[in-house]
Amino acid sequence: MATAVKKKVAEDLPEKVHVWPYLVRLEFLCSLIVIVGLTVWSIVIDAPLEEAANPTKTPNPSKAPWYFLGLQDILVYFDPWFAGVIAPVLIIVGLMLIPYLDVNPKGNGYYTYTERKFAIWVYSFGFIILWIALIIMGVFLRGPGWNLFMPWQYWDPHKVVALVNVDLPYAFGFRDYWNSAIFGGVVVAGYFALGTAAYIFMERKAIKNVGILRMLLKINLLLIMLGIVIKIVLRLAFNIKYIMVTPWFNI
Repeated sequence: MATAVKKKVAEDLPEKVHVWPYLVRLEFLCSLIVIVGLTVWSIVIDAPLEEAANPTKTPNPSKAPWYFLGLQDILVYFDPWFAGVIAPVLIIVGLMLIPYLDVNPKGNGYYTYTERKFAIWVYSFGFIILWIALIIMGVFLRGPGWNLFMPWQYWDPHKVVALVNVDLPYAFGFRDYWNSAIFGGVVVAGYFALGTAAYIFMERKAIKNVGILRMLLKINLLLIMLGIVIKIVLRLAFNIKYIMVTPWFNI
């Protein structure tokens, strides 16, 4: 009975609808909700304005503008060459490649959740976890010395945190540079190899739609995004500083 009703309703719905009033009305309501939310936010919470810059008094911590705090917080978990150069470039290049990698065989105009579950979840994961969550952490949880403080804790400027971070090879008993580099390289290569194999196995049909080159680019960008989250969890939960350690660079 329910299936028949749904089928009848789907048949009665028009194939196309006008932008006005259907789309514009929803956009107008959404904009009103956003404006009201921002207005209440600005009234309830004071802007974090400070005194004029004083060269004799350096703030602790010295924070970038809120929209850069996500990148500043990544510096805690990665080398500067990755957090300050590679990660922003990957974000920009990845966003630029979306129209070329995310090919929809049905054509343009299919953006519903039912049609685009995977794309919506991947984008939401990257935007919320790798951007919004890091900004929130930088604004509300990073206190003096760039230490983590819970919301109920006092921001003690004299707090001292012992440096107990260790590299992953060291945790497994590797002390030599070359053995550590080889072990770390095997871990990194294994992560990408196993991740690529698992994705291709689960999405075998997708290769026919997008091609092997596009598929490999999508997989590697996805694995890098997941790898950043994994590295953050390893640092916060197990004090793992680097996965691969070499005499020239660290990963």
